[in-house]
Amino acid sequence: MDLTEFLRIRHGAAKTADLKRAGFSERALATAVASGSVSKLQRGVYTLKGADPDVVAAFRTNGRLTCISAARFYSLWVLRKPTTLHLSCGNGLSKPDIVDHASMTHPPHSYLPVAGVADVLIHALRCLPELESLVMVQSAVSQALLGPDYLRSKLPGTRNGRARAVLGLVIPRSDSLLEILAHTHFTRAGLRVSMHVQLQGVGEVDCLINGCLVIELDGGTHLEGRQVKKDQYRNNASIRGGPLVLRYYYSDVVHHPEKMVAEVLAVLGNREAGHFGPSRWTPKWVPAS
Repeated sequence: MDLTEFLRIRHGAAKTADLKRAGFSERALATAVASGSVSKLQRGVYTLKGADPDVVAAFRTNGRLTCISAARFYSLWVLRKPTTLHLSCGNGLSKPDIVDHASMTHPPHSYLPVAGVADVLIHALRCLPELESLVMVQSAVSQALLGPDYLRSKLPGTRNGRARAVLGLVIPRSDSLLEILAHTHFTRAGLRVSMHVQLQGVGEVDCLINGCLVIELDGGTHLEGRQVKKDQYRNNASIRGGPLVLRYYYSDVVHHPEKMVAEVLAVLGNREAGHFGPSRWTPKWVPAS
């Protein structure tokens, strides 16, 4: 592997010590800088043109990316892209346009200037709004990176009460951020929620509310023609078996949860009132002429 490929794998930047451990000599580095293929960012750090700006910023400040700024390096779900850089610099010095988090207490990323996943989540739980930190933690749990009990043990005392409350919302399995958000909104509305339920003749559904209403949560792939048809057939099969079906999309769950919950409550109310029961009148069919 040549120097540029090595740097590219590391998002375009690396420390001299790491480069030397990988077998690149001072002479090779000097030659690469002289040719213009590599630049020296500062003492002890080399970069490629187009290097990841967040990684470069972390090296410049001698810090490590954390909280929402580190989410993408662990494939964690986020509700929004960060507009401010979140770093753990550990020196207590204020820096403009940077959220400087507490020092790290866990091993960092093996080769990037990124905090370890435990510190990333602890910082997120203390920093971000409830649902934003929840989807990050749920993503880590779903990937089996760590469990909520471990994080809870690292968040003792009164000052971490809000963070521990978020951990109480985590569920054993969630295949998307829509599922954990929907579960949270529905349970807070006082509904009985079961996730990933197997229904005979239908298969696994995302969510079953009060044992009678199926909720399907659709991501981008469900917009494809073949998938839409499959979903409609699943809806038909579900209704034949008894449960009604409602389907929601990213915008519904993330941006309009109150409307989604109100609609679910309305359907449940109508069902309770018998509006979906057997018809009480006999239609008079008009024969075709």
